[in-house]
Amino acid sequence: MQDTKPSKSALKREDQALKVLAEKLVSLGPGELDRLPLGERLRDAVNVASQIRAHGALRRQRQLIGKLLRQSDADAIRHAVAELGQDSALEKRRFKRAELWRDRLLTEGEAALDACVAATGAEASSLRDLLKRIRGSRSEKIEKTARRELFRVVRDALQKRSFEGQQAESQQAEQQQKEA
Repeated sequence: MQDTKPSKSALKREDQALKVLAEKLVSLGPGELDRLPLGERLRDAVNVASQIRAHGALRRQRQLIGKLLRQSDADAIRHAVAELGQDSALEKRRFKRAELWRDRLLTEGEAALDACVAATGAEASSLRDLLKRIRGSRSEKIEKTARRELFRVVRDALQKRSFEGQQAESQQAEQQQKEA
């Protein structure tokens, strides 16, 4: 007769994986937690753990989170956390691109404007106005504010372009499914 019960080592590995998942959940912010398929008790336990500072109490709270994870669909939560990580990496790349475009616009000025508009989809007139405001500012505070605004315009344009690209891809996939 075959024994279908998992080995003790397999159970320990699964418990360790759940502890790692619990630590990841505790490190997430409230906005990210809202995007995860967590039950009410599990969400409350994670919120409490994020407020605990005492080492022993935090360890016990993580054990509770692990126990609650065993009772819930840990694979779905793991998958959702992985997707959050991918979104975060994408956001970091977008942020870095916006910084690079801002710096290039500030160093090259009008020469980089057309390339920036083509790459990001930002409005040339708003970029031009911000560049003029930066160059003509007498106050360091005004210049700093305009530099931040320039960054926001470029970042928002990159985000909008990325979102529109995702929508176009999903529409193409739907068309292909309808044709098949």
